[in-house]
This record gives sequence, C-alpha cells and structure tokens, in this order.
Amino acid sequence: MRVWSLDPALLDRAGLVACWRETLLAQAVLAGKTKGYTNHPQLDRFKADPQPLVAIGMYLQGIQSEAVRRTYRFDQSRIIHAEAPTPRITVTTGQLKFELAHLRAKLEKRAPEMVMGLEAAESSIMWSDPAQVRRLTHPLFKVVEGGIEAWERP
Repeated sequence: MRVWSLDPALLDRAGLVACWRETLLAQAVLAGKTKGYTNHPQLDRFKADPQPLVAIGMYLQGIQSEAVRRTYRFDQSRIIHAEAPTPRITVTTGQLKFELAHLRAKLEKRAPEMVMGLEAAESSIMWSDPAQVRRLTHPLFKVVEGGIEAWERP
C-alpha cells in the first residue's frame, strides 16, 4: 500500500489509479469494513488524526480532484467524508525526499516521459522554505522539517 504524501499531479496514470484504489482500501480499514491491512504502517498518520475518516476522505478528495483534472472517472460517491483537503496532518521534508526518489524510480520504468517534469518540480524549490516545499505536497499535508517518518518502511 502506498498512500503518497506528494501532490497527486506528480503521479503517472498507473500511480494515480493505484493510489485511489489503495486509499479506498485504507478508508475501508479505518471504517472497520475489512479485516486486512488493519496494522499497515502508512495508516498510522490517519489513525492519529482526531477524525481519521474525515482525514482519509480529504486525502481521497485530493486524488479525485486530480483525476477530474485529467478527465478520469473516479467515483466521488465512494468517499465516505468528501471535503476539500486542507493541511491538517504533518509530513516531514525527509519523507517527501524519500517519496520523490521512490516515485522517480517508478517513473523511470513506467512513464519515463514524466521524469523530467518531476525533476524540474523538485529542483525549482528550496527545501529550507516550507512554502515552496508545499508545492510538491498533497493538499492534506503540512510540511515540517525532519527525517523519514517512523511509519515508513524504507
């Protein structure tokens, strides 16, 4: 399961579709509708939110908005709590760097035409400026300085 902290616009078609499916599974876990993946480490940040279903719904809304922008048909009715995403969960700069490297490796194999765009987006920001780093981040997340998140399995 990969629930990216990165802006959904950076994902290729396969990555966006997989993220949608996997986050719907995560939503089912948080809603108690499945027994699998209940202890998946990437769910920890949503479980820590006072309203985990609202947080995951906001995350899904960000994915769905990008899908609409690309004219894909992701069924918004599958989101239990569809609300516009606003920053409410922190993500570290180290985690974002880790995910960018992970995404770059995937794009080199699946969608090499997107690698230059990813590298351009990454090189255009100053990591010491959270407002600039924010441009690489899913709208749900607020950027803070730090290493790779404890829940990540590098």
